[in-house]
Amino acid sequence: MTEPIPAVPAPLFGASDIRRLAEEIGIRPTKTLGQNFVIDGNTIRRIVAAAGVGPDETVLEVGPGLGSLTLGLLDAAAAVVAVEIDPVLAAKLPETVKEWRPAAANAFHLVHDDAMKVTKLPVEPTALVANLPYNVAVPVVLHLLQHFPSLRHGLVMVQDEVADRLAAGPGSKTYGVPSVKAAWYSQMRKAGVIGMNVFWPAPKIHSGLVAFTRREPPATTATREQVFAVVDAAFAQRRKTLRAALAGWAGGAPEAERCLVAAGVDPTARGEVIDIHAFARIAEARESRP
Repeated sequence: MTEPIPAVPAPLFGASDIRRLAEEIGIRPTKTLGQNFVIDGNTIRRIVAAAGVGPDETVLEVGPGLGSLTLGLLDAAAAVVAVEIDPVLAAKLPETVKEWRPAAANAFHLVHDDAMKVTKLPVEPTALVANLPYNVAVPVVLHLLQHFPSLRHGLVMVQDEVADRLAAGPGSKTYGVPSVKAAWYSQMRKAGVIGMNVFWPAPKIHSGLVAFTRREPPATTATREQVFAVVDAAFAQRRKTLRAALAGWAGGAPEAERCLVAAGVDPTARGEVIDIHAFARIAEARESRP
């Protein structure tokens, strides 16, 4: 009885492929758009595996660039919708998919737009997997979680320091506004670190992987905007107690203290020690003041 021949993985881009594609369309990665292209196939496989994408899922990819990660996602998912802001890259990507993954060409959807402005997509995504530009990573993640509730889970590659902030819990030195606002939508966790040499051009810092799983926001009568206003005020002056930091938001320190006590929060505590549920209670206390 002959042994079955193991399936050969579909080819992914190497450094020479990336440079050839870039030369074909006359582009150089720009710092303005935070472009760092992955040139290592094993890293792509690692990202796709860590994302846990199922064969029945539609993946939203932001900033696909030349398509390194796109090809790996097409191998794992039912469909990929990619949002690309660069017009030259956006024009080339469908051609690349047809050349490298002809059988999956119909499962690929391109949206030429700014991810910070997108509120509608041609297909409903269930997962977000993206190599995000460092300078816009946090607002992009929060924007997409807000506008696409169909996103149930995902994995983003960001600057390692940003990864730590997104995944941080109360009491951590890196816990702050990104940590709290991300926790409104999901449970986030650090899923790994990526070295510098798998990118072209190589960045000067490591990248971090952050995995998330969607969850219901805190049960509260306060709106998301009201809760986020408390978060912004609490961290605008990190060294101050919540009683002092929230004075402007509440209309005075005595009213801030009343809201904190009503929410079961120590007025002498600082913002970095309380979780999203406590921030929601503080916002709710203000709205229900006598």
